[in-house]
Amino acid sequence: MTKYIYLLAMVILASACGGGESDLEAKKEALSELKSQSVEIQAQIKGLEKEIAALDPSFLEATNNSVLVTAISVKPEPFRHMIEVRGGVESRTNVTVGSQIPGEIESVRVKEGDYVKSGHLLAVLDGDIIQNNIAELKTSLELATIVAQKQASLWEKNIGTEIQYLEAKNNKESLERKLATANSQLRQTRITAPFSGSIDAVIAKKGEMAQPGMPLIRIVNPNDIHINADISERYIGKFKVEDPVEIYFPSQDKKLISKIKSVGQVINSENRTFQVEVQLPKLDFPVKPNQVVVLKLEDYKNVKAFKVPTKLIQKDHKGSFVFGLEQDGEHLVATKIHIKAGLSFDNETEILSGVKLNQQIAFKGYRELSEGAIVKLMKEGAAEANASTAAK
Repeated sequence: MTKYIYLLAMVILASACGGGESDLEAKKEALSELKSQSVEIQAQIKGLEKEIAALDPSFLEATNNSVLVTAISVKPEPFRHMIEVRGGVESRTNVTVGSQIPGEIESVRVKEGDYVKSGHLLAVLDGDIIQNNIAELKTSLELATIVAQKQASLWEKNIGTEIQYLEAKNNKESLERKLATANSQLRQTRITAPFSGSIDAVIAKKGEMAQPGMPLIRIVNPNDIHINADISERYIGKFKVEDPVEIYFPSQDKKLISKIKSVGQVINSENRTFQVEVQLPKLDFPVKPNQVVVLKLEDYKNVKAFKVPTKLIQKDHKGSFVFGLEQDGEHLVATKIHIKAGLSFDNETEILSGVKLNQQIAFKGYRELSEGAIVKLMKEGAAEANASTAAK
């Protein structure tokens, strides 16, 4: 106490003198000393209260009101941790159809929104030149066929030379190949659907020139869709095929459960992620390719974990702790239990060490507790009724 009075006098004297920097340092030193004294005094008070309570149990009941709390009992329960990642709806049958040969677009046979089957005619290019070429080749081939047949007949009779026979045969076969090429080119003037689906966009216009690689019509099959998501390489080995996945569609505010279809085996060097594909079951609402979704994937699970509500975990200079309830003589008192916390998910945290089986942990009313506080345990229903009455 004498030291406390001395420090207080130093602060008053420094304030009276207005000593600038030295005054500030004196105040900081005095504050530090007073805080140290406060901690010691509080510890002495707690110690004396415990000693008096041991000799006279009625003392603390007369001087302190016990804190009303409820408690939870620590027991092995399943705990899981999940991560959220953004993914996108994709379709393997979402392609832009183009022309394989150059040519003027003669007609477009579809419009946006049409449903077409595989092989359906989408557009036609002008094929007059190719058709004329085919007609010319057919005429030449007819003559070459006759010449080859006659030359073969003469060769069988040992008339003429072998070179004449081979030249006639080669000329015929060459014309046959040219005719086949021309027919193939003619077929390419008719642009058809590579698979069944809906026409999403028609870029082609009648009279325009089509070039190889130039997009003409986009076709999509909405029934052949899946979800792709990029996941950080820190989760390598956490997921496997057939693992359940929760899918959330923000645009429709819809949720569903699906499974992982494949897990990528290569890390993307640009963003250090690997790809996970999730199969999409038949839906009762529309989705479109490139639509954003949110995936929840389970990366950790412990079927026999000690866990507590995350809000119960507090911190002091020693680390994380929860308030346990221990019997001290005739009283139930709160005591700090320092713990090692694990992962947290959905407002729950796994406790790796520090608590034991059937440990009583303060729940409702835990914020009113301090080390050594006397508590009164109430049932959950009674605590709610008490809180309701207090609110009124």
